[in-house]
Amino acid sequence: MEIEKKYLIRQLPESIEQYPHHLIEQGYLNKDPVVRVRRQDDTYYLTYKGSGMLAREEYNLPLNAESYKNLIKKADGTIINKKRYCIPFQEKYTIELDVFSPPFAPLVLAEVEFPSIEEAEAFIPPEWFGEEVTFQPEYHNSNMAFGNTPTSFNK
Repeated sequence: MEIEKKYLIRQLPESIEQYPHHLIEQGYLNKDPVVRVRRQDDTYYLTYKGSGMLAREEYNLPLNAESYKNLIKKADGTIINKKRYCIPFQEKYTIELDVFSPPFAPLVLAEVEFPSIEEAEAFIPPEWFGEEVTFQPEYHNSNMAFGNTPTSFNK
């Protein structure tokens, strides 16, 4: 089960390059249910995501490079590329800060995963976060890939 909140951000944190980061490329083979292929650096996955906004089922299956290259060619919509920074927060969370490449730039989204819905609901974000967009489907990567792009990126 993935329990996750999403936020726009007001500004990038200072010295962002000091944090570990990953280069991500992903494409969608299906939208309902979500079936995605992803390359994260030199690691490859096939992911299934169930329905839901705050909490939903998620399964990641490993792929090899050849399988990924074959499947990404079959992806529908726009391939998403982004740089993901992993920023520790409050000793128990990791903020995954996604800086999107064109055509989705200048979109920057922060995601935080939680062990329970109660913890997610009690979460107080840092000052540099902006509007919460967890329940706005246009900010789901799968919807963005299929042309349902947010009308305004970062506010």
